[in-house]
Amino acid sequence: MKIYEFASAPNCRRVRMYLAEKGIDMEYVPVDLAKGENLSEEYRSKDVNAKVPVLELDDGSCIAESVAIQRYFEELQPQPPLFGRDAKEKALVEMWTRRADFNMMLAVGMCFQHTSGFFADRMAVFPDFGEDAGKRALKFFDVLDRHLANNQYLVGDYFSVADIGMLCSLDFGKVVQLRPDAEKHANLVRWRDQLNERPSAKA
Repeated sequence: MKIYEFASAPNCRRVRMYLAEKGIDMEYVPVDLAKGENLSEEYRSKDVNAKVPVLELDDGSCIAESVAIQRYFEELQPQPPLFGRDAKEKALVEMWTRRADFNMMLAVGMCFQHTSGFFADRMAVFPDFGEDAGKRALKFFDVLDRHLANNQYLVGDYFSVADIGMLCSLDFGKVVQLRPDAEKHANLVRWRDQLNERPSAKA
């Protein structure tokens, strides 16, 4: 098996961190998004959306989307469980994973795509839309800070894939100057720093 990735992309880090928590070694194949290597017909045969990461299995079949890749390995190696340990916990992990995707990753991602110039050669960019997306991310910082005032992790005292996804999206925000304020978002900063101390965060 091997994973095609662009190492600095948040969803690629998301998979790397998850696999590190599981203790699973993997071969990684770099795909240079800046050069458009993901846009080739060969790569599109692996993922119709031409995104990273993509897991290629030994039989040649491919699984795209970071959460789908995580779920595949969760089935192969259930311990330690990172998608929840009972029905309620699994539902809460799913809830926070979706919140991480829609409220954080989407907002940060749109801000990056439309204000950084990284994709200006291959898509129409709308800076005003990107700036508005960044403002939505900042507002969600407030929501997270309130939630984390009474929770060690997103799901109480249980570390999960939801934390991994949220952290990778939050940290990626630094490239477009979206950072939590140490005083205003003390709980969020505590959670972020705690997670970044985990060995998997350096994977």
